[in-house]
Amino acid sequence: MINVRRAVVGDAAEVVRLRGVMLASVDGAEPAPGLWQDAARKNLRDRLAEPQDTMGVFVVDKPDRPGELAAVAVGTIERRLGGPANPSGLVGYVFNVVTDPAYRRRGYSRACLEALLDWYRERGVGKIDLRASADGEPLYRSLGFVPTTGPTLRLSLPPAD
Repeated sequence: MINVRRAVVGDAAEVVRLRGVMLASVDGAEPAPGLWQDAARKNLRDRLAEPQDTMGVFVVDKPDRPGELAAVAVGTIERRLGGPANPSGLVGYVFNVVTDPAYRRRGYSRACLEALLDWYRERGVGKIDLRASADGEPLYRSLGFVPTTGPTLRLSLPPAD
């Protein structure tokens, strides 16, 4: 039995550490420490403490290392204008699904992601998007995610001075 729980404010540093693990697996190199970690921890602590329940963070603790996380899945809910395919306009976005390398192949990411999907269902979110790494794609497909059609464009604005 895998014990999945909602993250609490005190988990922020570990969630950000695991974000670095995920970014390293996607980018092929560990991200350099820096301001991004401080900003991510603050953002996460703020989001976990707010009364609005628009960010779901589900974790599995390392069974042999109290206070450390083995896996995490994070997702948000965005309120868009509704349309015929999604009348409520609620859209989920999954990101930061990762398991610490020493704890992989135990079902931890799957358990965290399934808890996140249940959280979306409870809130009436019927459309959920994510970007999949090659390693993560089989897990997502096994849970019903399929490729989408349509062009995706992105603009990256420089930070404001």
